Amino acid sequence: MRPTHVLTFLLAAAALAGCSLNQASSPEERLQQRDQDVRREFDMSDESFFDLFRERGDPDQGVVVNRYLWRASLDILSFLPLETADPFSGIITTGWGSVGGGAYRVTVFIAEPALDARSLKVAAFRGGGSIGSPVTAAQNRAIEDAILTRARQLRIAAANRGSRQDREQLELDFLVPGTAATF
Repeated sequence: MRPTHVLTFLLAAAALAGCSLNQASSPEERLQQRDQDVRREFDMSDESFFDLFRERGDPDQGVVVNRYLWRASLDILSFLPLETADPFSGIITTGWGSVGGGAYRVTVFIAEPALDARSLKVAAFRGGGSIGSPVTAAQNRAIEDAILTRARQLRIAAANRGSRQDREQLELDFLVPGTAATF
């Protein structure tokens, strides 16, 4: 035999021996190994889609919008029929509803995860049907103020239920300019 044939044979034998070292003995172990390999290859975690909606330690994680602004917007606008609410984009749109003799429609956009007035954009319309005219800037500000006030109430209530560290962070947010809770 030639030396190249011997060398090829030895390399093939070593490669085959190396493959057999990593195999699991039972079918269940092989399935578990395959699942682990797939998870590692596609960087999949054990989390589920529904984990986004479960209560976690940090209330501002998981979804991009601030949970207090989101909940406060839904609370304040609950008298209007809800048309769409998308927590991933931060947009809440109501249908036309009667308030004080007029028909109104409101769209809320929560742009940032911070509990901040800059995170909240409100556009209200007066009219009926599919056409409406924008309300004044003062009326939009009044809706924004109502939502921000309710969001602060929700955050304070959550801090009162939370730990001492959460309460200290809440106080820091209100006292230190430039933090997430400046209004």
